[in-house]
Amino acid sequence: MTVEKRPLSGAVALVAGGTRGGGRGIAVQLGAAGATVYVTGRSSGSASSDLGRPETIEDTAAQVTAAGGTGIAVRTDHSRPDEVRALVDRIAADQDGRLDVLVNSVWGGDPLTDWEHPLWEQDLDTGLRLLRQAVETHVITSRFALPLMVARARGLVVEVTDGNTARYRGSFFYDLAKSAVIRLAFAQAAELKPQGVAAVAVSPGFLRSEAVLDHFGVTEENWRDAIAKDPHFAYSETPAYVGRAVAALAADPGVMAKTGRALATWGLYKEYGFTDVDGTQPDFAAHWADALVDEYGPLGDPL
Repeated sequence: MTVEKRPLSGAVALVAGGTRGGGRGIAVQLGAAGATVYVTGRSSGSASSDLGRPETIEDTAAQVTAAGGTGIAVRTDHSRPDEVRALVDRIAADQDGRLDVLVNSVWGGDPLTDWEHPLWEQDLDTGLRLLRQAVETHVITSRFALPLMVARARGLVVEVTDGNTARYRGSFFYDLAKSAVIRLAFAQAAELKPQGVAAVAVSPGFLRSEAVLDHFGVTEENWRDAIAKDPHFAYSETPAYVGRAVAALAADPGVMAKTGRALATWGLYKEYGFTDVDGTQPDFAAHWADALVDEYGPLGDPL
């Protein structure tokens, strides 16, 4: 029997913010496609972040390896240029200058987001901290990682965001951060296209992250029990779904045709045919059109 080669065998990826949620899902699915994945973040077995959650970069790296790739955990604070420079120098030394995929998924802004108050009633220091954590970290990481891709005239940058439209996201600083990340993809694409490198923004739908599961008091095994609390949860998706979307993009030799675009799982599954871990194909945009448009208005056209 012939064993099909994994489409990303030999590829090298950096998932910044790969500790949990979408970042973890992307790292693991890049590993499942055969890639060597550097998993970075502040939460490790040696030191936790201020989020105080149990997930670690070592856990994610182990899952990458178990999925068929090679997971390498490197504790990195992406708000510190010196640490990011050291990380990229290590990747360059380890991999002979090769980096095929950069995923900017640093977030950690949930406890900093104020969903209750308008800008003029929010704590300014907290809001600015959210922007530094969710936007500046992406800029810093790209600044040091992109030269590896440019030198080889190939690669893919993925900016992980929330939503792929210009619709307001419910809180000033949250909206500004997620919209800015889309613009980061657009701006990087403009500069990188002549260099042979693509850049896109990618959004999951209603993500069943570890924190969301905790919020509903369920696990991935019994997540459907939470549908009674929120019927829209029935249309949620695991982090693996956005992970498979990114892996499909990374393996697509024609990905340059998408550079500069804001993409989402609900569009990419139709093109690439991937499924979630249970074999379903969640489509939160379709659910929005069916059940939420009257209350919240149209989701909006893709950017």
